[in-house]
Amino acid sequence: MFQVGIIGASGFTGAELLRLAAQHPDLEVVVATGDSRAGTRAAELYPNLAAVYPDLVFEQFDLERARRLDLVFLGLPHAASMAMAPELVGHVRCIVDLSAAYRLKDPSHYPVYYGFEHDQPGLLADAVFGLPELHRDALRGAGLVATPGCHVTTAVLALRPFVEAGLVEPSGITVDTMTGITGAGRNPTATNIFSSVDSNVEAYGFLTHRHTPEIEQELGAQVLFTPHLVPMSRGLLATCHARPAGGADLSTERLLDVLRRRWVDEPFVVVTDGSPSTKATLGSNSVHVTARYDERTDTVLAIAALDNLAKGASGGAVQAANVALGLDETAGLAAIGLAP
Repeated sequence: MFQVGIIGASGFTGAELLRLAAQHPDLEVVVATGDSRAGTRAAELYPNLAAVYPDLVFEQFDLERARRLDLVFLGLPHAASMAMAPELVGHVRCIVDLSAAYRLKDPSHYPVYYGFEHDQPGLLADAVFGLPELHRDALRGAGLVATPGCHVTTAVLALRPFVEAGLVEPSGITVDTMTGITGAGRNPTATNIFSSVDSNVEAYGFLTHRHTPEIEQELGAQVLFTPHLVPMSRGLLATCHARPAGGADLSTERLLDVLRRRWVDEPFVVVTDGSPSTKATLGSNSVHVTARYDERTDTVLAIAALDNLAKGASGGAVQAANVALGLDETAGLAAIGLAP
């Protein structure tokens, strides 16, 4: 068994990591910190965890304890993760960061999109982007993993096969997403309280959303990205549009065939002829993708759905950790969503 610490376990992604670790045959959570909730029982804050963590109490972070672990998940704000990772690298076998602190290979993007200078260029260069579908070989044995964002995972898995194959223009791509409120975090704000979210859909992050450079980095293309907050707890749907590359002979059948060929061996990517839905992925680590070619407007349409807390965050983190540690990649992760 690998001894696991979840730093920032009292947040939504931390609670999801606790849920997934409880059903993992090779992971044992021995440290679960939540400094603002230190002394609180996990089952009190998250009653869904009571059956497997009846006595787990969130604790204050202890560096020496953390350094003795095999696997550490960082569920912290970006700057806090950037500061903590150097204290753990070289001591912990694998660190999986759920923030954006080590996702972007170009450090100049951090002050522009995140408001801080990146002061760990060496670790930034060494970190492996934690999307196994694209970086599986690099993840094997990785000591520092940067888990991708949920918007990024969805858009990239929907579009990357077409960019790779040269079927779409690598500029002028639009990505519109609709995401559940858990993506805003646990702390209440004017944006995520019930009276703001109920019966409301709102776009945010116009033109300069912080996930834009991450999508472009992993897609290898220029995008205009606009997320929308919708009144559901969890889930994310991405609707993407791209122009066909010059000379590309496209049809819906060809696009679906490209998706199936690219993702044929991926345990958590489902290529469907139907319309992906967030409910179909609820609680699972799966991404459902499809595509269409509209001859009338000469446009490629790609759609993908996932659970933003599972494959889009904590599930993706566990999947990447499995690869890094040489475990069964699917261990602890469900491919089937909860429906109805």
